[in-house]
Amino acid sequence: MSHFRPSMTRRTFLSTTTAGTVLATLHPFSAFASAGQAHLRIMETTDLHVHVYPYDYYSDREVDTVGLARTAAHVADIRSEATNSLLIDNGDFLQGNPMGDYIAYERGMKEGDMHPIITAMNTIGFDASTLGNHEFNYGLDFLMKSLAGAEFPVVSANVAKTLGSSPTEDTTLVPPYVILDRMLTDGEGNAHPIRIGLIGFVPPQIMNWDRRHLEGNVSARDIVATAKAYVPQMREEGAEIIVALSHSGIGPAEYTDGMENASVPLAMVDGIDALLTGHHHRVFPSASYNGIAGVDTTTGTIHGKPAAMGGFWGSHLGVIDLMLERDGNSWRIAGQSVETRPISKRNEDRSITALVESDQTILDAVATDHEETLAYVRRAVGKTAAPLHSYFALVADDPSVQIVSIAQKWYVEQMLAGTEHEGLPVLSAAAPFKAGGRGGPEYYTDVPPGDVAIKNVADLYLYPNTVRAVRISGAELRDWLERSVGIFNQVEPGKADQVLLNPEFPSYNFDVIDGVTYEVDLSQPSKFTPKGELENSDAQRIVNLMFNGSPVTDDMEFVIATNNYRASGGGAFPGAKGDTIILEAPDTNRDVIVRYIVEQGTIDPKADANWKFAPLPGTSVLFDTGPAAEKYIGDVKGVEIESAGDGPDGFARFRIGL
Repeated sequence: MSHFRPSMTRRTFLSTTTAGTVLATLHPFSAFASAGQAHLRIMETTDLHVHVYPYDYYSDREVDTVGLARTAAHVADIRSEATNSLLIDNGDFLQGNPMGDYIAYERGMKEGDMHPIITAMNTIGFDASTLGNHEFNYGLDFLMKSLAGAEFPVVSANVAKTLGSSPTEDTTLVPPYVILDRMLTDGEGNAHPIRIGLIGFVPPQIMNWDRRHLEGNVSARDIVATAKAYVPQMREEGAEIIVALSHSGIGPAEYTDGMENASVPLAMVDGIDALLTGHHHRVFPSASYNGIAGVDTTTGTIHGKPAAMGGFWGSHLGVIDLMLERDGNSWRIAGQSVETRPISKRNEDRSITALVESDQTILDAVATDHEETLAYVRRAVGKTAAPLHSYFALVADDPSVQIVSIAQKWYVEQMLAGTEHEGLPVLSAAAPFKAGGRGGPEYYTDVPPGDVAIKNVADLYLYPNTVRAVRISGAELRDWLERSVGIFNQVEPGKADQVLLNPEFPSYNFDVIDGVTYEVDLSQPSKFTPKGELENSDAQRIVNLMFNGSPVTDDMEFVIATNNYRASGGGAFPGAKGDTIILEAPDTNRDVIVRYIVEQGTIDPKADANWKFAPLPGTSVLFDTGPAAEKYIGDVKGVEIESAGDGPDGFARFRIGL
């Protein structure tokens, strides 16, 4: 098998479209294919999360960095550059922005209704899709009604309504795979049949993440074991090329049972020819995956097999090019190349330049849903006397996290009234969801004083989680916090300008617990790894942990208000593994925040600095946040912050003196 060399010449030709005659450029595989050779382009979107329009509903403005309508322009170009092509989605299309919530919670899905993301996907002409973990967030009934309108097959092999003695004997929720019968045009213009197998996979952790919807209704199997069972069956049924639609990240090379990010060991399964990956909200090939065994970020391969990950929210289109060659009465891969095509680029001055324009037919197809979503998110539910922003949420007590904690605590105390747990101290755990990172320097909550609309509440709390409460000990509380503060790098006392944040630690796992006070000693190593595994059993970063002014002891008991994801084991937090849950509320965290704001009328969630860094004289650290943070720097409590110039990729850099 060979890899395409970019220096190969491309050929141009005239193509007639609805827009007129344009000059198109053939990919070399199409330009130089001979008789018995055919060029197949496999295009991938992944993690669309209902982003059809290039629009940020949270900030209520057009943006150039998201939207399937923009990605569609690349699809049209790529179809013109190749003789044969497929367009496939890799999951997480049904939830993730206010349009998704509007359809799920306001409009609903009755029999025969069309979901706007499905309408958009039908319009652009997808050949297939698989399920991602967020497809299950609104429940199975909503999912199946949404899928009913799809004019393309949706596959997932490792989610079963009933389990058999092996995966191939399961009754799966949707078909485990599909074999597409297509005609390929070779280099001489001759048509040949081909059978292309597509099999889908989702992280088995959905059984924890959406336990309330799935427990007792479906089961999830290990990804790799399921692939090993089904792929030979697909070959027996005549699949000549098999593509794995892996809604699973590119993670550890070594296989372990039940892996969330299993794409690397999945690539080793005999009979799989190519992989479409996702879930990570990253781009592959890219340097972000350098150093992983079996992964070649230069050629875009995993264990020698072509693989692509097309970003998220429509930011990129993944493209796998295959040169196929007749081998008797079948096809084999004679050459391959992988690329991704972005819809925008960030300039040196932090501005964004769009690289493509929206496909108007896609916009028109969901225009009514877009307008209804705008009306939905603009409704005022109350007022805030203080700005709600998350620019400093990873380095200091923060108002955007504070309001979530306050609302959760208010709700759980009401729900526990009259139960055996009444009277226990109720704490509240909340994490900043919009805190930059891979989302970019504009990816922050920023609600000015004044009216608070639904769009602002969705901005404060991105996910449609439901409220949970757990009952834990003082020892578990301390370790919960130790797990959380693993986001910080260990620093050397007396040294200036050390990097504070570990980029591998997602902000949604940085829980701040309200109702206690504590300090974080950054001179100590982290007790847990970014994945939550015990690393330094004797480490103790959490110091001066107090409740009502007295030290927290190991045998004390607390209730923590949180969400279903965390309480069921999401993030691997001590005390939150699913066995300590005492309340499974029917309401979403967002709804609780809305109810709290409505009841209060005007909220004033000033941060109370219940946590801060322990003093380390002569020591300073650096962290990056959005440039708009500058206007709030004087409001941050419990920490001394100053500007330190520009950071990378459009971020601003700040310095903290410890």
